[in-house]
Amino acid sequence: MAAVTTSALTAEEQRLIAWIESEAQARGNAVIAVPSDANGSGFCFTACAWALHNVPEAVVIGLPEHMGPVLLDAYVDRSANGEIFEVGKQYDDFFQGAPVVFERVAKGHYPEYFGSAFLVYPDGDFPALQLVVATPEGRFPWHRDAPEGFADWQPVLTESGVPESWQPGVDGP
Repeated sequence: MAAVTTSALTAEEQRLIAWIESEAQARGNAVIAVPSDANGSGFCFTACAWALHNVPEAVVIGLPEHMGPVLLDAYVDRSANGEIFEVGKQYDDFFQGAPVVFERVAKGHYPEYFGSAFLVYPDGDFPALQLVVATPEGRFPWHRDAPEGFADWQPVLTESGVPESWQPGVDGP
């Protein structure tokens, strides 16, 4: 991982980058959690997955607090060990009874959903994937029969707000 110049960072940013680097060295990545607020769902994202393992950083939105880090750690561990995840393909082996699909994150969402990662990648030059988790009934946010408000609770971070790397129901869930 490249060293980050800390002279221009605030004391709080320096503490955060030190924590991110410590987590990355100890665990292979850092997972940063952001709690829900009046503006939206809580989410968590990785930092250092790209720097350490050459796998895209990842974000998950709207999961219960304890589930997001577990999902992201599993993604980074599996990716670091050579597994390649395809966008638009449904994966049933992350959580029992809750399918997961990957989608590319549009760069316009990076500042909001990967803010602290800019301490690692100041130029914002890193790939990112969103792990979208279905309901136990297999409904994703873009499905017409998804629970009311599900698309607001777990927005899809593409430019359009719906999958763009595949066509739901055609070559993806």
